[in-house]
Amino acid sequence: MMKKHSQKKPLHKALQLSGAGLQMGLTIYLGFLLGKWLATRFEIPFLTEITTVIAIFLSMYSLIKQAHKIND
Repeated sequence: MMKKHSQKKPLHKALQLSGAGLQMGLTIYLGFLLGKWLATRFEIPFLTEITTVIAIFLSMYSLIKQAHKIND
């Protein structure tokens, strides 16, 4: 007999993607806090925006990578 490949349930995929969304939000927020701390520490006002944008790109990369992994 041939074994059938087990497919992930749609609810399981939805839970994984919602968790990835929460991770994305947390990464952006922590990047903002880090930038705010760096800006006050080194007295460079634009560090907040730079670290927030970097955190956004990193979280988007992570989200896309996780979505590809879930769909495979």
